[in-house]
Amino acid sequence: MPYPDENFLLHSATARRLFHEVAAPQPIIDYHCHLSPREISTNKRWTDLAEIWLGGDHYKWRLMRANGISEDLITGDASPREKFQAWAETVPYTLRNPIHHWTHLELQRYFDIDLLLSPATADEIWERANAKLAEADFCAHGILRKFDVKMVGTTDDPADPLTDHQAILASGLPTKVWPTFRPDKAFLVDQPAQLQAWLDKLEEVTDTAIVHLSDLLNGLQQRHDDFHAAGARLSDHGLVRCPALECSDADASLIFDEARAGKAVSQEDKERFSFYLMVFFGQLDAARGWTKQLHLGAFRNTNRRMFEQLGPDTGYDTIGDVSQGEALVTYLDALSRENALPKMVLYNLNPADNYLFSTLTGAFQDGTVAGKIQFGSGWWFLDQKHGMEMQLDALSATGLLSRFVGMLTDSRSFLSYPRHEYFRRILCNLIGGEAERGELPSDFDTLANLIRAISYGNARDFFGVD
Repeated sequence: MPYPDENFLLHSATARRLFHEVAAPQPIIDYHCHLSPREISTNKRWTDLAEIWLGGDHYKWRLMRANGISEDLITGDASPREKFQAWAETVPYTLRNPIHHWTHLELQRYFDIDLLLSPATADEIWERANAKLAEADFCAHGILRKFDVKMVGTTDDPADPLTDHQAILASGLPTKVWPTFRPDKAFLVDQPAQLQAWLDKLEEVTDTAIVHLSDLLNGLQQRHDDFHAAGARLSDHGLVRCPALECSDADASLIFDEARAGKAVSQEDKERFSFYLMVFFGQLDAARGWTKQLHLGAFRNTNRRMFEQLGPDTGYDTIGDVSQGEALVTYLDALSRENALPKMVLYNLNPADNYLFSTLTGAFQDGTVAGKIQFGSGWWFLDQKHGMEMQLDALSATGLLSRFVGMLTDSRSFLSYPRHEYFRRILCNLIGGEAERGELPSDFDTLANLIRAISYGNARDFFGVD
């Protein structure tokens, strides 16, 4: 019997019927990911399995390090075949980690391979997968078509040119590829050298001089407009926690002037300036009808030695334990008082905050849009079976599961689309099991409507994907 089999994670007859008849056929809306717009615009192809499967995948890198694999076989100068062999040696040790599930789902769904990956099968899998990669349809566009992806939300800096998105639009690709406005570098008033470099890029892309705060705000407004014209309907912020110290126009101007002059401001002034910008960004999103995403709670680049050696996004981040509630309430309340609260998706990284986040969404619903403030799906370290179930349980207990916008990949890899299948199986198992225990109605149509909405329909309607 292949692993995973067709009823993987589906432990009741109702769960199996809900998945196979209702969830599985639904298209995908991947409203937040880190796919490269350049790789989509150029219809990227891959030379071998190591490039597409291991390149940039810090989830796998962490496990390889934990398995005693040396860095040259992970991010170093070893050959692709050697790196793949090191991964094959690691996989048998990943039992009960979600990577074991994802690895074998990906082998099946992309390469039609149902072997368990191990040192003994590495040669055959390498050869068969590489042969598949050579087929004409195994390219970025072909993958998006294969998984019926209706929309992809990439993650883009306001200072990034949108030429790749324009090329994608002109290509006729059926999948909508929307840029997502993520202005994290605008907050770097405590790191003036990095801020200056980013402002130089922003000046170039807006063709304006940025000297004072008003110039910065005008430049960001211009780029928000440009993103909207390119299809953007979402913004995003990656923060340890929301800034919570309010700031006047005058104080924000003084703080920016200091940073523009090359002086690193205090952490208190950085927080005040960040709060000022976050309110401004909320106003921009609300005026355009966009959805704002807040990814909160990661401790990033914790291993300074390895950060200096390899840079960010290489597997040295972790769950943070800062207090989130008071600051998040302060921010949401400030937008609400300005009548500028946009649609929003809140993602927490610490599972201890599940009920905090899920109840906060209820405190700021305003009756204008169903599910206007969303408790987002299990993110990063919570993007696994237990984490997804905890998120679904907290949302169900305190809000409306039926309005949930569902799953996303949050991935840099084109091989990540089975994560939507993984989530749908978990969702169908949860609902199907409760129906068979009499905890939910046994009416199949009622259950099917719920599964269909969370798998696809809610995201389509919430984000306005035609």
